[in-house]
Amino acid sequence: MLDGHLLLGWLSFTVIVYLFNLPGPTTAYFGLTGNEPLSILPLSSQPEENVGRAHYKLCDRLKLEKKQRRMCRRDPGVAETLMEAISMSALECQYQFRFERWNCTLEGRYRANILKRGFKETAFLYAVSSAGLTHAMAKACSAGRMERCTCDEAPDLENRKAWQWGGCGDNLKYSNKFVKDFLGKRSNKDLRARVDMHNTNVGMKVIKAGVETTCKCHGVSGSCTVQTCWRQLSPFHEIGKQLKQRYETSLKVGSSTNEATGEGEISQARPQQEQPPPGPSNDPIPRTMDLLHIEDSPSFCRHSKYSPGTSARKCYKDKNCDAICCGRGHNTQSRVVTRPCQCQVRWCCYVECKQCTQREEVYTCKG
Repeated sequence: MLDGHLLLGWLSFTVIVYLFNLPGPTTAYFGLTGNEPLSILPLSSQPEENVGRAHYKLCDRLKLEKKQRRMCRRDPGVAETLMEAISMSALECQYQFRFERWNCTLEGRYRANILKRGFKETAFLYAVSSAGLTHAMAKACSAGRMERCTCDEAPDLENRKAWQWGGCGDNLKYSNKFVKDFLGKRSNKDLRARVDMHNTNVGMKVIKAGVETTCKCHGVSGSCTVQTCWRQLSPFHEIGKQLKQRYETSLKVGSSTNEATGEGEISQARPQQEQPPPGPSNDPIPRTMDLLHIEDSPSFCRHSKYSPGTSARKCYKDKNCDAICCGRGHNTQSRVVTRPCQCQVRWCCYVECKQCTQREEVYTCKG
């Protein structure tokens, strides 16, 4: 179970991040895949004198490419949706890796250096960024925050005779079209670029696979003679969980040449001692929903250009201390804490709690 205070801190930690362009091995798409460290800002934007063009400044703050800036400016709701997508992706990344050696460190130059390499962590950043943007845009449409899209009317649903379409579904169709246009197409001649694009697409496909149909019954005494139904996206926390599972099973790939077409293809890499026999290649084409990486990740145990290491990191004795402390052991510190307890709701409209004192032990990795 997640420590209650850690969960509370995660839920209350709201960030907005903005990006700067920095040349790298591939063009950054959006969100956590920018090459410059993230800057943490308050969630609410400052009031602007000209409300009609307030979103222009938000779009400029994101330091987007020319086409992306144009798409951002043409609808007042896009800028805030982009910021929400970055924030949501960052929080989910940190939540999913909270017990790992690499805990999705986004500050400083660590993230920028990871993005220059083809690690599993790089793959996750691309996938969670595109998933966050797709999810946020679909939700913004159904919430009425966008001028160019509304609810999903879902004309292609089956069994329409059994129930009447209604409600306000998340507009995944518009969201997918927007995200593909916003991110654009990159050259597929370079292996790294193709892997990044593949991982970006995985994030979008996980969102699509998580769409659920929700129905509400109508009729006398709940007889459900008529149903009102709409499509909803899975909670983003569930999307993050699925992407983390794909991170764990990420495939290491290399490049090969298709003799029939003369074009490069992505194929699963083999250890040097396991070279395939002569003749046609037996390497399976990676499944579309797999995350792909090119090179092995560092250990993240010690301070490096990829992470601050795990020295002095808080751990949980029976859960992950052995793993994240990398065999160095951990320190134990006892402290007394005071927390609200035995809370009761009083009439009307306030909660009354007692203050309870207890002793707890805190474990941190040795240096």
